[in-house]
Amino acid sequence: MRKSLVRTVAGKGIQDARVLNALEQVPRHFFFEKAFLEQAYQDKAFPIGEGQTISQPYTVAYQTELLDLQPHHKVLEIGTGSGYQCSILLQITPHVYTIEYNEVLFHKAQRQLQVMGLQAHTFLGDGSEGLPQHAPYDRIIVTAGAPIIPKNLLTQLTIGGKLVIPVGDTGVQKMLRLTREGQEEFTREEFANFKFVPLLGKQGWK
Repeated sequence: MRKSLVRTVAGKGIQDARVLNALEQVPRHFFFEKAFLEQAYQDKAFPIGEGQTISQPYTVAYQTELLDLQPHHKVLEIGTGSGYQCSILLQITPHVYTIEYNEVLFHKAQRQLQVMGLQAHTFLGDGSEGLPQHAPYDRIIVTAGAPIIPKNLLTQLTIGGKLVIPVGDTGVQKMLRLTREGQEEFTREEFANFKFVPLLGKQGWK
């Protein structure tokens, strides 16, 4: 079923071999209640409670591919959610920091990662502010729709670092990739439209 999911995602344009391999390695059904196991390998988002979802595998792959993630990179994930995206990142680099706004989901994801034998640096807090105490980061990925690009995230990037973030209103967001070229210099690229749950916090939808 995982191989079939990988073929589906590859058929939609994902080409990065490391990303496709990560999708194949992570058992997505571990993030589902037993009653919903048949949905686990469909290329669809699915509710996980607390008004949040486990992202569509294609969306996870799309964002991860835009990161151009390397095994030595230190990456910050904003929005742990179910822990699925975090698990994908951990297949590529062991240096993963992830922060979740919702306490219920934070503890649930933390337990899930432990059960799977995966080790990430997990934090409960306002991800829209980033995680300055462990900055800088080579890559930052935001897994919720932001109304603006949080300035704190840009300042927590290394020179040459990349931020992948969906920005827009609560209905639809444009996927953006910002690369830090210097202390105050950034390049901005725009990609496809997506629909994410809202980013909560001071720099999000309060």
